[in-house]
Amino acid sequence: MTTFDTIIRGARVVLRDRVEQLDIGITGEKITDISTRLAAGEATRIIEAEGLTVMPGVVDIHVHFNEPGLASWEGFRSGSAALAAGGITTYVDMPLNGVPPTTRPEAWKMKMKAAADQSYVDYAFWGGLVPGNREELAPLAGLGAAGFKAFMSEPGGDGEDIFARADDHTLLDGMNEIATLNRVLALHAEDEGIVAELGAKSIAAGKNEPMDYIRSRPVEAEVVAVARALQYGKQTGCALHFVHISTREALDMIAEAKRRGQDVTSETCPHYLTLIDQDVVRLGAVAKCAPPLRSSSEQEQLWDALTSGLIDVIASDHSPCPPSMKQSDNFFEIWGGISGAQSTLLIMLEDGHLQRNIDLPLLGRVLSLQPARRLGLENKGEIAIGKDADLVLIDWEKSTSLNTEDLLYTHKQSPYVGRTFNCQIADVFCRGQRVYNSESGLSPVPLGQHITAYSSSPIEAGTEETP
Repeated sequence: MTTFDTIIRGARVVLRDRVEQLDIGITGEKITDISTRLAAGEATRIIEAEGLTVMPGVVDIHVHFNEPGLASWEGFRSGSAALAAGGITTYVDMPLNGVPPTTRPEAWKMKMKAAADQSYVDYAFWGGLVPGNREELAPLAGLGAAGFKAFMSEPGGDGEDIFARADDHTLLDGMNEIATLNRVLALHAEDEGIVAELGAKSIAAGKNEPMDYIRSRPVEAEVVAVARALQYGKQTGCALHFVHISTREALDMIAEAKRRGQDVTSETCPHYLTLIDQDVVRLGAVAKCAPPLRSSSEQEQLWDALTSGLIDVIASDHSPCPPSMKQSDNFFEIWGGISGAQSTLLIMLEDGHLQRNIDLPLLGRVLSLQPARRLGLENKGEIAIGKDADLVLIDWEKSTSLNTEDLLYTHKQSPYVGRTFNCQIADVFCRGQRVYNSESGLSPVPLGQHITAYSSSPIEAGTEETP
């Protein structure tokens, strides 16, 4: 008989296709049994969880923690603390805005050193595709890069060693290489020609308010870029993942390509599902992002796309910066990025499950299972025997109001401050170890480990993950 280190007793457990009242047995770092009633040994820790719901720990494959070099924006320790408190047990850090960016092995090693013993939850890294670094992609994959990220519009930044936009030659050249490495290319898909021209015209006309910025990055810019990238992906056989998609038209294009057999996935973010363009006017710089927030009608179409299975991944795109970079009379000059990862799960539970009655297994798939599968994080993403015991206990009897002092980011700014959620994250476990408790807070020391991705797994068109 298996002797369990921990049993989570009597919770409603969110599996990939159903919710069922079960016990979860944990031995070491793994889930070793799931049953209606598990026998405890003398040394087994029992966590009584009747009335609570257990979800798989969120796998956030889109965060910016800015190390090495810019820990003053957000470092691994502060960023991962916020994730742990928000029920995120694995994250994949983007290759910018560190100094240097993660576009070559030397920079990768610097990032690994910066993250060592600093993360409260497990982590992996993206590599970057930029002009001139094709020869660096294979070594980065060998070091464990989960995939590669490229920008089709200017990412911004100053200095010589910045993350540069990938032109068409770079995209095609890089896709050919990435296809041979069995990795995925993540794309920020906005057409630079469109946004640069509209932005320049608006600024020249003295139109630099929030809505002017939003109008300079229209739906068309996203759609044009997605279409071009899909064509390149088809031509090269490279697996693609479109980050932070904000429009239904782009999602439909991606879904159609998937139905035709292309290896492609889509991602959106909580801010596109819970904030609209008028919130940028109301909230100001904390709600600036690219692509920008869209109209209420566009937002409703995103929710419909989610329930229709057209969205594969929900990720935070947590993109912090110092408050000074959020201050300017010219909205175009303000740093674009939303700090929101600590609230991702609560937003999806409140706005998705409680307000729109979206099934918890669906939320579990887009928040955990499918992002883990997409990047080959094989031990992550679901509550199943043999998987890492990455678990989040939800208490539906308690509400949570987000106050500024509750934020664990380096800079306590977020568009979600003031929101009330009609549930609470009670406990968070990463590989069987409690990393956050609503009463006692974070674990005394960071326990997260680097994990290596070995491949990219496609997500089939028109289907949901089933056992």
